[in-house]
Amino acid sequence: MEQFIQMIARALQIAERYVANTLELLSGGATIPFISRYRKEATGGLDEVQIEQVKQMHEKLTEVAKRKETILATIDEQGKLTPELRQRITASWDATELEDIYLPYKPKRKTRAEVARQRGLEPLADLLMMQRETNLMNRVRAFVKGEVKDEDEALKGARDIIAERVNEDERARNQVRNLFSRTATITSKVVKGKEKEGQKFRDYFDWSEPLKRCTSHRLLALRRGEAEGILKVTITPDEEECRERLERMYVKGHGECATHVCEAVSDSYKRLLKPSIETEFAALSKEKADVEAIRIFAENLKQLLLSSPLGQKRVLGIDPGFRTGCKLVCLDAQGALLHHSIMSPHPPKNQYRESMATMKYLIEKYQVEAIAIGNGTAGRETEEFVRHLPFVEGIEVYSVSEDGASVYSASKIAREEFPDYDVTVRGAVSIGRRLMDPLAELVKIDPKSIGVGQYQHDVDQAMLKRSLDQVVENCVNLVGVNVNTASKHLLTYVSGLGPVLAQNIVDYRTENGPFRSRKELMKVPRMGAKAFEQCAGFLRIPQAKNPLDNSAVHPESYPIVEQMAKDQHCTVQELIGNKELRVKIDLAHYVTSSVGMPTLTDIMQELDKPGLDPRKPLTAFRFANVHTLEELREGMTLPGIVTNITNFGCFVDVGVHQDGLVHISQMADKFVSDPTTVVSLRQQVMVRVLEVDLKRKRLSLTMKRPTPDPSLYGGE
Repeated sequence: MEQFIQMIARALQIAERYVANTLELLSGGATIPFISRYRKEATGGLDEVQIEQVKQMHEKLTEVAKRKETILATIDEQGKLTPELRQRITASWDATELEDIYLPYKPKRKTRAEVARQRGLEPLADLLMMQRETNLMNRVRAFVKGEVKDEDEALKGARDIIAERVNEDERARNQVRNLFSRTATITSKVVKGKEKEGQKFRDYFDWSEPLKRCTSHRLLALRRGEAEGILKVTITPDEEECRERLERMYVKGHGECATHVCEAVSDSYKRLLKPSIETEFAALSKEKADVEAIRIFAENLKQLLLSSPLGQKRVLGIDPGFRTGCKLVCLDAQGALLHHSIMSPHPPKNQYRESMATMKYLIEKYQVEAIAIGNGTAGRETEEFVRHLPFVEGIEVYSVSEDGASVYSASKIAREEFPDYDVTVRGAVSIGRRLMDPLAELVKIDPKSIGVGQYQHDVDQAMLKRSLDQVVENCVNLVGVNVNTASKHLLTYVSGLGPVLAQNIVDYRTENGPFRSRKELMKVPRMGAKAFEQCAGFLRIPQAKNPLDNSAVHPESYPIVEQMAKDQHCTVQELIGNKELRVKIDLAHYVTSSVGMPTLTDIMQELDKPGLDPRKPLTAFRFANVHTLEELREGMTLPGIVTNITNFGCFVDVGVHQDGLVHISQMADKFVSDPTTVVSLRQQVMVRVLEVDLKRKRLSLTMKRPTPDPSLYGGE
């Protein structure tokens, strides 16, 4: 354990004591959000990302340690574990190096070299490797016996043994690895006869570039094309240099033996070494691409989950449609369904007057304060219809992303929430609730279905799930959860809870009414001291008797705040409401062996704005008066909303049913290496049309300022 701590501390540039404390907290069942928020003294103020890095590195080192045990045991069983070999294996923490050391001892299927050894040809291989024999064929005849029919077969078997030795030689593998690293080219060709079927991959039908320059999105696209049987993808180094280097290592002189060794080396490279190292680099490059794609997906998801909420207002949710009409739902300020119906203002029914009357009735009866309209099919048309209604004046109208709404509406979660309603009603409810609180609604949907990633089905699924689950957990706990209104699904992500305790909280709430204090949570079945410690600070209870119950101040710190209030001769409520009283507090007086300035500073910040939602306030948005790609012209400047971010740019919705791409080179007037440093998801931006490709339905946009026309300034 001590060795792990030292290695993690060195790799992540974190003090050893903070790494040790973090690992101890994690092993004790503490969650990452809890450690990050309430144990800053122990960790030196590590954030969620750093704590996750410590956790992941510890897990990887643990896996390597287990692998080393297996390797040592296997070699020992063969009676080949020398003290020097044991020392090498024990000292190594590089997974690739370990596998290279292990390769000669690894139990194999029946290889050509193993067959040759069983036929007694190993001494001949040794003889060839020495490259000193002047009358080779006389020596070879001695090996023609048993299953070895002639001299050629004997020499072939000896070469097979040499080829395997070269393949298992660490020096040879590292030479080839080095050349792959420096010179490897990734190439893709279309599989013959698949040209028509694979049109979406046509950019890669004859593609080649240095592997180290291949971006993650391109590599994942190539691998998807390969998986679908459209492309053949290879990774190849400078093969001539590879062979030359290997020959320099093994071939001595120009004699007959040297010729056979040279042939064996060439065979080893082509048949064993190159495929092995190519597979290794394919896996490494894929892992690197996965990590980058998942990083961007996770950042997009975080931004989406932390999108601005409308808050608790009465909302009319609309799931637009042409043929089947627009589904309408009225929700109260808590998101409960009050009414549902359908209107058909669009073709083919064109029931404009009836739809207008329906809207007027619903808005007046349910005192609608905001309208949420899905941005899918008929979304723009429905928005225009609604905005032109005279009685909608004063009511904010919002376009809401429908991504994943259909997945939710057909899910088990939706059936549990609305067992008596069909999928169309559930979808409209989801749209309305997304406006009120995106986080609370989106946690019910598999993140892969929300539409903010690229190649999410092509990356390592376990890695993706782990990353996205951590993002959801971090976001939920950053915002905090109203324990009296939160769904079971939202509560599940609260630090220390999980599905069982989340359900128990909902059941207790149903049976006993709203929670009146955090302390009452201890009455929930299976809520032990540890679970309470982990979750309490993230659960909010508005209108609680103790105002701290609606803040991020942890119950373990209540005595500190109470002492502060006592020292200022006031109540906790008065301390929260009076900034002048708080300014007088000298935090140094409250420092103890377990509570330091980081925790005290957090407490004071929370007392300034208790229970404040950290998300930005929602701002209204309107598209320009364009509806189709055909209406766009080069040079047009339009308002848009960022819908997705990739490592090659971002996609922007300008209201024409086809998101446009702002390439990374068009995102700013300066060089941009990471699009997430320029834009965020759902950000409102101004873009200019660069190109409209009607045939391929592609729209190219720019966020750069237009280049001034010199003629306007007297230029030539």
